[in-house]
Amino acid sequence: MCGIFGCILKNGNAAPVIHEALKRLEYRGYDSVGEATIHNGKLYIKKDQGKIDEVHKTRNLDDLPGSLGIGHTRWATHGAPLEVNAHPHVDCSGQIALVHNGIIENFSELKLELEGLGHVFKSRTDTEVIVHLIEQVLKNNPSLGLADAVLEATKRLDGSYAIAVISTKEPNKIICARHESPLVVGVNENAIYCASDIPAFLPLTNKAVIINDGELVTLSLEGYEIKKITDASLVLREPKIIDWTPEMAVKQGYPHFMLKEIHEQPETLRNTLRLQEHYLDLMATFLDRAREVFLVACGTSYHACLAASYMFSKLAFLATYPVIASEFVEQHGKSVNIDSTILAVSQSGETADTLAAVNCARQRAATVLGLTNVIGSTLTRVSRVYVGQQSGPEIGVAATKTFSSQLSVLAQLALRLAKKRGKVSQDEMDFLAEKLEKLPDTVETIIQTQEEKVKQIAKKYKDAKTFFFLGRGISTATAYEGRLKLMEIAYVPAIAFPAGESKHGPISLVEQGFPVVFVCPKDETHKILIGNIMEMKARGASIIAVIEEGDEEIKKLADDYIEVPKGIPEVLSPIPFVIPLQLLAYYMAVERGHNPDMPRNLAKSVTVK
Repeated sequence: MCGIFGCILKNGNAAPVIHEALKRLEYRGYDSVGEATIHNGKLYIKKDQGKIDEVHKTRNLDDLPGSLGIGHTRWATHGAPLEVNAHPHVDCSGQIALVHNGIIENFSELKLELEGLGHVFKSRTDTEVIVHLIEQVLKNNPSLGLADAVLEATKRLDGSYAIAVISTKEPNKIICARHESPLVVGVNENAIYCASDIPAFLPLTNKAVIINDGELVTLSLEGYEIKKITDASLVLREPKIIDWTPEMAVKQGYPHFMLKEIHEQPETLRNTLRLQEHYLDLMATFLDRAREVFLVACGTSYHACLAASYMFSKLAFLATYPVIASEFVEQHGKSVNIDSTILAVSQSGETADTLAAVNCARQRAATVLGLTNVIGSTLTRVSRVYVGQQSGPEIGVAATKTFSSQLSVLAQLALRLAKKRGKVSQDEMDFLAEKLEKLPDTVETIIQTQEEKVKQIAKKYKDAKTFFFLGRGISTATAYEGRLKLMEIAYVPAIAFPAGESKHGPISLVEQGFPVVFVCPKDETHKILIGNIMEMKARGASIIAVIEEGDEEIKKLADDYIEVPKGIPEVLSPIPFVIPLQLLAYYMAVERGHNPDMPRNLAKSVTVK
């Protein structure tokens, strides 16, 4: 996730306006920044790695000339956070500049094709192919205008994008296009704007035009013209008046970042399905060669590793050892060796305990693989191979969209490894791949249909003193994550166990009205889990069950239930089944009067041991 902005002003310089707008979009990305303007037929660009204030201090982003320009604040997905990878990107002639938010899936093929036609690339980004593609369209069709060239170029793109393009050949226009990534236009009497989010221009105008998927818009001081990319037909759409405060606008109208980020999970899951396949294949190769594999992480990332251990075992017949990073050195530090492989998982890539475990393993010649959300982080630098999970920045301290994204990447990795090892039939591989592709839509359905029910459950149990979370098999990891979310943001003491362990001590706590949350997919554990529910119910527990749609057996036993669409394979179940538990934690926090974005005593990235 990145932030893009563009403006055309009747009076004054665009650069300071772009700078301030990018500051308002910095929550969308902050590892590099850049601006491009046009003045007297010439393109001017300033960009560099670092946060906006850092770059402005050394580059002075405000002194670019011209009343038209575009800008970008970046969260790296392809190419490290370096000046050469910062946006805007330009074509070979230096006449076209472009900024982009999204992920282009087929950029490798397009890059090879364009290099064959003589194009020279300067960056390691997927974005740069778009500007060269536009340049090539114009070379092939010199009579085309910029808008038509952008329209033709976008037809070649697979993936997600919101782009803004300027050219010295048409110095009074900005051309924008959108597919899956957000794009809005702002209008007033003296200027016109485009941006990833409304907050970018809200202090300048409250009149916004929402651009829909598959649309291209031409901006000029005369106004805006929207066309469908498929057939270039015109679209008429009037601006809407936005009555949000700037703070509400940053959260897109949501009361908290955590809720916004829970709702973003369909989008982030789609992005994780756009990973570069050769990195997944390379990582799978290293895992296949390893004599022993340790999955090392902290907190939420550890729960993703725990779920992944079931995925690797069931799909690839590979035994892996999920280890809490702070315990790794004591537990395994002396035994790891050149035949060991460590897959370290860290949202920030800077988690101190995880890096300490990695350094211990490296000193003993183990192979280190990394999964992180921050390209350029320490974990990416010390890993033999790393994969970026492509979730975008997560502002809320409690990990939500990063957890589901980690699970998606780890599931893809397990499938790759299963294929490499020949442990799963092609029919089953195809079935699982199809179900994985549909998970974003499944998660969207859960949020749309179950959120109100979860809210009512939170109201009912808001005064509960303690919760149990129980699951069997891979759902144990889901139960652990649900417990962690409730504790860290609602401050409710909670206990999570594999359901089979509940009889070995924990059940002694259960009394009348004691809330017990069961994670109940329709898998091989379902029948025996019903027995665990009955044990708890016999002792007076209030049963809250997350079930598959139409699971009548558990519906009859549960006091409250939340339904997830049916037909989800066991190995993928933690992704959809965790969504109601995230919502439960969020609404419990709100009902108890706590700010879920800033839980006490916690930090987003734990960089001390």
